[in-house]
Amino acid sequence: MFKQLGLIGCGLMGGSFALAMKQAGLVDRVIGYSKSPSTTEKARQLGVIDQAAESALLAVSGADVVLLAVPVAATEPTFKAIRHLVSPHTLFMDVGSTKRDVVDAARRALKDRVGAFVPAHPIAGKELSGVQHADAQLYREQQVILTPLPQTRPELVEKARALWGALGARVRVMTPEAHDAAFAAVSHFPHLLAFAYFTGILQQEQAEEFLRLAGPGFRDFTRIAASDPAMWRDVLIANREEILKQSEFFRGALGVLEQTLRDCEGDALEALVRGVSEARSHWRMGSGRPR
Repeated sequence: MFKQLGLIGCGLMGGSFALAMKQAGLVDRVIGYSKSPSTTEKARQLGVIDQAAESALLAVSGADVVLLAVPVAATEPTFKAIRHLVSPHTLFMDVGSTKRDVVDAARRALKDRVGAFVPAHPIAGKELSGVQHADAQLYREQQVILTPLPQTRPELVEKARALWGALGARVRVMTPEAHDAAFAAVSHFPHLLAFAYFTGILQQEQAEEFLRLAGPGFRDFTRIAASDPAMWRDVLIANREEILKQSEFFRGALGVLEQTLRDCEGDALEALVRGVSEARSHWRMGSGRPR
């Protein structure tokens, strides 16, 4: 049980965390701050937060758990703004989709106080952003990855694990490097691919007619192309090295398929598709390579 949550960033992710803690009876009071006063006020009106703070520092004051739900590019300036109130007795977490850059920012900004920080990445979200879409069930049955630093206090890692678990999430611990490599493959590059694919459609003269004919498969395949542009700009730039590695694997796989089409090798094409189809059929979310 926590006495006070200091929420920095009252959008979808932060708002959902606050609502989930409230619904689970894990916090007495939520103090929230957002860069936009109108967002903070909307969060208060919706009952996501109990009181608005005029600054990130004031949101942290008196809190025993703090969540930074800000774009990854804003992590370092946010840490600098609250550094004087970072204590080893308060759990500090973020929700950023990349972790190496966040960890580096924490080291630079927090220096000897970095042990209070437990970097976190909840694998959850919606295409619709904003506190008005906050959902207390957003994290239930979803994975949350913790990537503690060597200096992170072990008791705070356990506290973070217990808190996310109490919200219904499945918690895993990884290094920041392993995290960024994995999520370049299963999240970041797929978003880049969706953006590129939809762009390719829009660049064609018949784009409007093509889109009129699109069905559920196209809708499902392109769903993530509607994601928050500012957030994905930051994520793609922050993890660009790992994403470009994934791009090379994709280009290789696409090249093989393209050459098979050029050669009109029907049996070879069917064998390639069959192998992928069977692997995808046996895969389930949260599992590894199909056997």
